[in-house]
Amino acid sequence: MNPPTWILLRGLMREQRHWGTFPATLARALPGARIVTPDLPGNGTRHAQDSATRVAAMVDSCRQDLQARGIPAPYHLLALSLGGMVAVEWGHRYPQEIARCVLINTSMRPFSPFYRRLRWQNYGALLRQLLAGDARSQEALILRLTSRRHAGGDPALLANWLSFQQEYPVSRRNALRQLLSAARYRAPASRPAMPVLVMAGAQDQLVDHRCSQRLARAWQADCLIHGDAGHDLPLDEGEWVAQSVVRWLGEEGTEHAGTGQSSCG
Repeated sequence: MNPPTWILLRGLMREQRHWGTFPATLARALPGARIVTPDLPGNGTRHAQDSATRVAAMVDSCRQDLQARGIPAPYHLLALSLGGMVAVEWGHRYPQEIARCVLINTSMRPFSPFYRRLRWQNYGALLRQLLAGDARSQEALILRLTSRRHAGGDPALLANWLSFQQEYPVSRRNALRQLLSAARYRAPASRPAMPVLVMAGAQDQLVDHRCSQRLARAWQADCLIHGDAGHDLPLDEGEWVAQSVVRWLGEEGTEHAGTGQSSCG
């Protein structure tokens, strides 16, 4: 039996290096597993390509990338934010390719309104950044909105993120195309056929964590909330995410308990 392949999918304007140390953390928790961190078109090594304006096209791009690299299905998906939409659409369209999905701080129509999917309190800051911001202010804003642990600032982390943006810049056009893709996506009414675990950080300042709760309830999916983490849950609490996935793999369909976490209720 071949070891499982885990595909990690990032969110809006993020690339594989934004996972930081989490792929290594997950690999330690899942000995023998293959961890793959593809970039979506418009981000990272594929920054010169046009971003898709439909989530379904992002799925097709991921599948083609993996096939070109000779990485066969089935896949285990762990996906954050916009990446969660890609994972859901992938599981819905090609269920035979996906063994299971872990969805982190994602939000989708029709389960949550737009002002929770992107917190209305951030509209002003995001508009100012779009109109007058530079790369440094952009990365600082993203860190403030996505991390609870680093919200006060982390010069080393910001320097890394800025270097990523300078090496592989995400154009404003591609950022808007990714936003359009996320805004127009509508999830299927029923859960994809494979097991699904929904995870969220209760201190998410970008997306209301109740979006994850509503999604899990609608789909009767397993769900975990970390009380002190933000939107980028693998950044804030990577070890907790990895160990929670390990427990879930051994206890699918059961209640989960542990320090810092609760079921979605």
